[in-house]
Amino acid sequence: MKVPVLLPNIFDHPFTYTSKEKLKIGDYVEVPFGKKKMIGIIWDDFEEGPKKKFKIKDIIKKFTKDPLENKTIKFLNWFSDYNIVPKGMALKLHLVNNSLEEDYKANTYDQFNKKHPTKDYSLNIQQKKSLLEIEKGDKNFRVHVLQGTTGSGKTIVYFNAIKKKLNEGYQSLILLPEIGLTKEFEKNFISFFGFKPAIWHSSVTKKNKKIIWSGLKSGKIKVVIGARSALFLPFKKLGLITIDEEHDQSYKQDEGVNYHARDMAISRASFENIPINLISAVPSIETYKNIKGKKFHSSRLTERFRDAKLPDYEIIKIKKSEKKGTFISEELIEKVKDNLSRNNQVLFFVNRRGYSPFVLCKNCLKTFDCPFCSINLVYHKIRNKVLCHYCGYSTEMERDCSSKESKCDFSFSGPGVEKILEEIKKIFPDKNTLIFSSDTMNKKDSSSKIQEIIDNKINILIGTQLISKGFHFPNLNCIIVLDIDYSSRGYDLRSAEKTVQLYHQLSGRAGREGKPSTVYFQTMNLNSDYISQIVNPDPYIFLDKELILREKNLLPPFERFISIIVSAQNSKKSDQASFELSEFLKKNLKVKILGPVNAPIYKVRGNYRNRILLRSAKNISAQKNLKMALKRFNIPKGIKLSVDVDPINFN
Repeated sequence: MKVPVLLPNIFDHPFTYTSKEKLKIGDYVEVPFGKKKMIGIIWDDFEEGPKKKFKIKDIIKKFTKDPLENKTIKFLNWFSDYNIVPKGMALKLHLVNNSLEEDYKANTYDQFNKKHPTKDYSLNIQQKKSLLEIEKGDKNFRVHVLQGTTGSGKTIVYFNAIKKKLNEGYQSLILLPEIGLTKEFEKNFISFFGFKPAIWHSSVTKKNKKIIWSGLKSGKIKVVIGARSALFLPFKKLGLITIDEEHDQSYKQDEGVNYHARDMAISRASFENIPINLISAVPSIETYKNIKGKKFHSSRLTERFRDAKLPDYEIIKIKKSEKKGTFISEELIEKVKDNLSRNNQVLFFVNRRGYSPFVLCKNCLKTFDCPFCSINLVYHKIRNKVLCHYCGYSTEMERDCSSKESKCDFSFSGPGVEKILEEIKKIFPDKNTLIFSSDTMNKKDSSSKIQEIIDNKINILIGTQLISKGFHFPNLNCIIVLDIDYSSRGYDLRSAEKTVQLYHQLSGRAGREGKPSTVYFQTMNLNSDYISQIVNPDPYIFLDKELILREKNLLPPFERFISIIVSAQNSKKSDQASFELSEFLKKNLKVKILGPVNAPIYKVRGNYRNRILLRSAKNISAQKNLKMALKRFNIPKGIKLSVDVDPINFN
């Protein structure tokens, strides 16, 4: 019999094979492909009839794994159509390293079933009410949004919802936006549920990924906590999906296969006909529009757990008389001294990694620029190197000066976390300090560092936005925001939304144990209206205004944006190909087409980039028509096309 086999590669159709064995849709098989063997799945549709006759190859073997369920195949087909991704690349997200392990021995999964001691977590009246709302109609597909003030106990509420599903015999998926959150989150999970969850992200070893994949497929693992790619794992009986910090931009994958994990999770829940819970302090504008339109159910927690008060806010104006070369005002220093004397931890927030984002020679006036990207290199003093935060290129600081027969004499402009650390050590030499950023907290010793913060062994933290995401530091009662003047600048239509979400999360780190706390905003301009909008305890006020603004200007979520990036190693080729594609699309599509223009960061990893933007109504027909048009367009040699549906970043 002839069967269609989809392979995890860049193909948008299955290939025809023959088999003497009776096979059905969803069966996992091994097939010859060229000179190698590949794992594939019997798909639900044959490839288009070939124009030339060719010999059809035999399937090598069928695996004994339970077949991939038809609803998952339908989800992957929809995923492919929505994101304009080849079906084979959608399948690649499901299969791990083109391999398929048979079931492991039963004791392999003992680590996920071992009993651990638990703590008692009681719910207050507001939490109990939200839990009842979440559990309404949770037998079928529905989206429920749990919005809650930071520190209001949202996690315990949705843990109880997960517990109910586990007691009913189902599996559960929890998505987190950052790898750095999983260790601390895992501890809280174990103390509530009394067993260890499976952890899934890019840093998990291949061996452990195979064990988790097999354990979920066989039903021997009940809960997985993971980053975006966990969405494509093979659950035997998935009963509930939870998206923590659903607003977070990290859920958007914008390299390789482009997709938004939150939106795709909602879609998978729909195909599975199961409930999904979205959790946030400040929901995304897309989610809020669906709440307003009654498409999503919602409940709110407006009070902090144990009646802890939200922090107070104070604006501190930088005086002209401040000493040059310093980034911390004298008034702030006195505030910090007062907090340290009361045994409060202090956080300095500056959302820039490294020491300085801009390095210039005082003599030849040359900067350090990335040879592969059209951006400047960032100086990291701890490593004594300048780095590109896009491609990872790095080089030594020493450089011959073109204006003198000597080395360059460098000037550093703008503060990063390392520069602030240096300044703090001069002011408070006897205090324990720690940088909290992706450069320092994705290491093996990050768990011990977090424990030192919790135990109040660290007096002063200097952090980037990573510290705003889900951490509970009981002694942190003073937060200082140093770069508020730069937060909402730029060309990003979502800048105001991102800023409000960031500072709500950040301020939520303070005063979580009930002690008085304060967030200080250091600024060059006393723009109190702007800051009051950021820190208003009711984010729905901002979201209402933002929705009106977006609708007036026909911006997402009221129109669909589809971004096309044309790139090549030769700038003229990229410019020419993008112009030809734009003209072709204008003739063949009935949507608004803007561009081409040079991407704001024109060169990345040695490739020059041009951007085309499509604007259309909010339906999937735009993707279907674009996909058909791109198949007819003759892409020149050396040109790469990248399509991003519902883009978040416009770099």
